[in-house]
Amino acid sequence: MEKKSDENRKRNLEVVQSSSEDETCQTFVLHNEDHTLGNSLRYMVMKNPAIEFCGYTIPHPSENKINFRIQTRGGPAVDALQKGLTDLKEVSGHILTTFESKVQSYKRLQQRKDEADSNMDQS
Repeated sequence: MEKKSDENRKRNLEVVQSSSEDETCQTFVLHNEDHTLGNSLRYMVMKNPAIEFCGYTIPHPSENKINFRIQTRGGPAVDALQKGLTDLKEVSGHILTTFESKVQSYKRLQQRKDEADSNMDQS
């Protein structure tokens, strides 16, 4: 039964092979994704100087997938995708850590203000 569920599970990433089998220019289909990942990943991939072109499309608004195209100046496109995903994960982690730190600082500041106000009321 477990084997059947694995077969029925939809893949999240597909590599669309071109007829020339050129590894420097490939299209990837990312299922269950939208502009949120598409635009941020495109930005991260384009920061790589080895990239000649990177773009994405959403085939139809009712489809929950993106077609992500990468063309490199020599290296495999799949490596550029992997680097882009890794870089995006690192940046997202930094943003999350910074945000959580600032929220905690704000909460501590608010707590001190509340304590000071409480002390003023008691005087």
